[in-house]
Amino acid sequence: MLFEVYGENAVFQWVGWLLVFVGLIGLNEFARRSKTGGIIMFVALPICMTIYCIAVTAGAASGATWAVDNPTVLFQNGWFHYAKVYAALTGCIGFMIIKYHWGKLGKAEWFKAFPFVIVAINILIAVVSDFESFAHFVSGDYFLLDNGSAAWITSEHATQLTGWHNLINGIAGIINIFCMTGWWAVYSSKKKQQDMIWADMTWVFIIAYDLWNFCYTYNCLPNHAWYCGLALLLAPTVANALWNKGGWIQNRANTLAIWCMFAQVFPQFQDSFPEYGLNSPFAVNSVLSTQANTIVSVIALLANIAAIAYIFYRAKKLGVNPYKKEVFVGTKDYEAARARIADGECPEHEIADYEAAHKILDGNKAA
Repeated sequence: MLFEVYGENAVFQWVGWLLVFVGLIGLNEFARRSKTGGIIMFVALPICMTIYCIAVTAGAASGATWAVDNPTVLFQNGWFHYAKVYAALTGCIGFMIIKYHWGKLGKAEWFKAFPFVIVAINILIAVVSDFESFAHFVSGDYFLLDNGSAAWITSEHATQLTGWHNLINGIAGIINIFCMTGWWAVYSSKKKQQDMIWADMTWVFIIAYDLWNFCYTYNCLPNHAWYCGLALLLAPTVANALWNKGGWIQNRANTLAIWCMFAQVFPQFQDSFPEYGLNSPFAVNSVLSTQANTIVSVIALLANIAAIAYIFYRAKKLGVNPYKKEVFVGTKDYEAARARIADGECPEHEIADYEAAHKILDGNKAA
């Protein structure tokens, strides 16, 4: 068992998970299906959130009681949460620029590499957080729990484990960055440009990413991972698997930004700190076991090693640079996503590369 989802609050915890999962899927659909929905979710709401966060932070700095005891100030004041919410929002806006071809950026070929850059930044933010936790282990700045696990208390009052698992998963995250292929092959979808399609981002990357990111949340957000590690990761993955092929990264950015904004303003939903007068029935903690964290971390690392090995195998088979060209041409996931790209979106050189890849694949089959 990875989480404490039993006891008197078990019903609330499972219902809470379901509400978050379904809510994220629904809000993602609202955001992706129209420009109005996207602007409301990723421009208007972030402005409101920013005003609120500045107000409570400034109030706390001045010593105002109403602000000092504010849940956002107490439980969401770390650098990671602010970096993550604004990095995710930057991704959402950039993806809209690409899929709607807004301005010069939306029409620029070089800007198609933006999704890779912003996803890499988001991954690195988490990697740094894992390494930050590992630094507590190396420096000896930790205490032992009753089960012998090394832990430290974050600025947000959460008990977080520290150990070799942080280093292992940090390495997995760095490898995961290079599991993204076909950096410039992103396009608008058919049907009102609802989605930004990255066809080469198939299940190979998605599974490796989900395992790494779940492990990150389990390592560094042990009191949030039930929601941001399971519900939040499964929402875009289910959408990509069932009805939105090729749109996973857009789904991921949208749901991540939505969840981060909610968690930033309403941390009392998922946090329980009785000593501070906060005891949510929806709160779920991990079991805080070094053994569990290490197992999850090793699985994440092995999955990413397997993913990048398979990517290099595909690249060698097609004779291409996996970052400049697509490597999953001919696979079921890729072809389903490519079929959704709007007519006229792919430049001639990309069409030529696609046809050349199929010739190689057809030749291998014939041989």
